[in-house]
This record gives sequence, structure tokens and C-alpha cells, in this order.
Amino acid sequence: MRVLTVNPGSSSLKVSLLDLDDTVLAVESGTGHELAPMVTDMPEPDAIGVRFVHGGTDFSGPVLIDAEVTERLHDLADLAPLHQPASLHALSEITGALPGVPAVACFDTSFHTTLPDAAATYALPQEWRRRFGLRRFGFHGLSFGYAVRRTGELLGGVPGRTVVCHLGSGASLCAVAEGRSVDTTMGFTPLEGLVMASRAGSIDPGIPLWLIKHGLTAQDVNAALESDSGLRGLTGTGDMRRVRELAEERDVNALAALDVYHHRLRACAAAMTASLGGLDALVFTGGVGEHDPSVRMRLAEDLAYLGVSVDPDRNTAADGDTDITAGDASVRTLVIEAREDLEIAADTRQALTRA
Repeated sequence: MRVLTVNPGSSSLKVSLLDLDDTVLAVESGTGHELAPMVTDMPEPDAIGVRFVHGGTDFSGPVLIDAEVTERLHDLADLAPLHQPASLHALSEITGALPGVPAVACFDTSFHTTLPDAAATYALPQEWRRRFGLRRFGFHGLSFGYAVRRTGELLGGVPGRTVVCHLGSGASLCAVAEGRSVDTTMGFTPLEGLVMASRAGSIDPGIPLWLIKHGLTAQDVNAALESDSGLRGLTGTGDMRRVRELAEERDVNALAALDVYHHRLRACAAAMTASLGGLDALVFTGGVGEHDPSVRMRLAEDLAYLGVSVDPDRNTAADGDTDITAGDASVRTLVIEAREDLEIAADTRQALTRA
């Protein structure tokens, strides 16, 4: 089955056409969300797989899209405002360009359906939790799923205790026990957790309430937390590469931003290892995770007490799937290329086979 995978991110759009053996027949990417021109010259697929960040409590796995599913996906849009509308727009465009080709929704939240109640439950009134479905969902599941599978291939088996770091414009960590998600840093929405390119990550929940009480609208606060916070709020840019350049120029805001970024990253990574009761493998993926040796080195140094150590030369030269573990380290450290397209294709085939 030839599958066209459609992956709208918070700051990008990537389309890949995969053959039955997952050979990439064509790929297009961009920063906009105009999809139809990207597939004009591609061979027609047998199926389409579209990444959706949020499946809510409705979707625990990939699902064939029909009118009812589309309506339910629209209902979830306000839980992931940087992503869900983009995916819905992409779905509309691609089904318009390829009428009659079955389309499947593939969810980032699916990987985290194994979260234990202790990790998934917010300490909120029971009536709220029941009425609004308030719980921790977790995200980046398609990326985590592939990274775990690929780690198992490289190491000859999935380690018992793995922390996967998906670091990009959006960023989150996942504690994986024997291949299952048992804890993660994002929660009900993709706002929780790490400092990101434009998202604040975890903050005191009293701050938005205080700001609204003192004159800002809920819309103003939401927009700022989603689009004007994180690295952008600290430095004026959400691009980690530019932050690095500014830091090398001794820009005080950039230097402070990196300290804030790494403080949160270190704390969250340590929390993930606590959920696992130790650490056997540390995995980096995503744009920053794959391409920024300094981020990897600094986190490895922060987690040295757990047995993490990376080889400086391997770390600097890492390209594609690479083991960067130092010779004397007890924890394996890997860099894995993000291949959400392979997970989307697998989920799409699964859903259509089941249907």
C-alpha cells in the first residue's frame, strides 16, 4: 500500500510518499501550509495518513476519517491551537486534491494511552475531570514511537528504561518502560513542560489568572503563552540556532535564555528517570535534538550522576542515527532521526486493514 503521509507541525509542513516497504518515493516540505501544490507531481497514493496532535478521549488509535470523525476533530481544535487547525486545513486540502483516496487520522496522543492513572491524573475536582475530560494526554507520540522502535533495532532490543527527548520548536520528554509510555512532560495541551521555541512550558497556573484579573483577556494570555513566550519571549527569537549565535556574541538575554532552557530540561529529564527508577538509554530526536551537539552535551553533563556520558567527537559529528555514548558510560546515548512519516504510514495501514 502506497501511503502519502501529511505532517503539519507548529512551524512546518512535510509530505512524504512511501512505498509498501517504506521506501521514500517523494518528499516535499515547507514552512507554509499550502498543501495541494506539494503533491501535484507525485504519483497517486493508495491511502493518506494525516498527523493530528490531539485525539482527546475520543481517539486512542488511528481512525479512518469520515464526516463524523472530522466533526470530532474540529471539536478538539482549541486544545492544540498551533497544530489542530493546521491538520484540519491539510486534511481539507489533500482530500480535495485526491478525492476518493481513503484518509486516516494518526494521533500523537495514542502512544501515551499506556500512562498510568497516577501520571495521567490532575489533582482537580472530580466533577471537572468527568465533565471536561481533564487529564494528561501527552504529545509527540508518533516521534516517540519511532524513536523507541529504532532504538531497539540499534541496541538489539528495547531498553527497559529509556528517556526520549523530542526537542524542536515544540519539545517534550517521555519516560518509556519496556517500550510503553509511563510519564511525559506535556499534559492536557501541548503547552505544559519544557521551554519551547514560542511556548512557555510549565508555569504557575496563578499567572494567567492574575493577568486576566488585571486587565488582559483570556485570548491575549493564550496567544502570548502559545506564540510569544519560550525562547522568543526571552530573546526575541524562537530559533535555537539564532539564540546560539547571540550567546556566542555574549548577548545577556541569550545567555540567560539558554540557562533557563537547560534548567527546565535538566529538571524534567531527572523527573522522567525518577518515574522509571533509573536509566538505561537516553535518546535525542527532533530538530534541536538531532542537530545541536551543545544541547546534548550539556544534558549529558547534567545527568552524569546517572551514568550518562557522551563521546565529544561522536557527539559533534553525529549525523543521522548515531550512538554517541562514551566508552565508560553505563547509559547508552543515541541520536535518532525523527521519522514520524514511518509511524504515520504504519498507523494508516493498520487502520485500513482493521477497517
